[in-house]
Amino acid sequence: MNWLLLASAAFGAGVLNAIAGGGSFLTFPALVFTGVPPIAANATSALAVSPGYLGSVWGFRSELRAMDRSQLRREAVLASVGGVLGAMLLLVTPAKVFSGLVPWLLLFATALFAAGPWFLKRRQAQGGETSGRRGRMPGLLAVSVYGGYFNGGLGILLMALYTLTGESRMNQANALKNLNSFVLSILSVVAFALAGAIVWREAALMMVCATAGGFVGARLAKRLPAAWVRGLVIGTGLVMSAVFFARQSG
Repeated sequence: MNWLLLASAAFGAGVLNAIAGGGSFLTFPALVFTGVPPIAANATSALAVSPGYLGSVWGFRSELRAMDRSQLRREAVLASVGGVLGAMLLLVTPAKVFSGLVPWLLLFATALFAAGPWFLKRRQAQGGETSGRRGRMPGLLAVSVYGGYFNGGLGILLMALYTLTGESRMNQANALKNLNSFVLSILSVVAFALAGAIVWREAALMMVCATAGGFVGARLAKRLPAAWVRGLVIGTGLVMSAVFFARQSG
């Protein structure tokens, strides 16, 4: 039963990450519920969903080809640096402290994603779109550190970042989100592997399922209405936040 839960969560995570992010809201809890300690669950979850990002990048290859390659390279380098820094921070965080932070991190990511369109409208009304784009690179570094530290909600934060900095086209924002999620996740996973923080049997199964889900999700993302996508991610984030708050108080 545990293996079925992990496989289903990984496939669903691949789909969700390709559509708008938040896939780790499924893989991280599934690993914790099957008895994996929180820090190891977070590291294993990061590995499990990373191939799904690759499948999603392939699904959005036409959107990426149309973008400025030098900008893509700069963002990839910044995401790499942030991912490694975040992973190193996680590895020195006491397990009890990290467990206490989990529901707050999930809730923060969900709230920021939900508020993204409102912030964008306000910025545009104030004529601040250009200055918002100038904040894209430091914002990407900060989000990448978060992603290396806690993979849960990474895609949601990246989608929020691109929304806040003027990327109003959902497919282009999704393509950027998937590319940079893949880059920073791979490097943070290398750090976790070197530190012995990954549960390998569970990770192998989940990687295969997340990759399949990522390819399916990239196709769905181009067909689903944006409002449905946003509602699905926000709902998932709220449910998982409530579950972890309940576990703390139980």
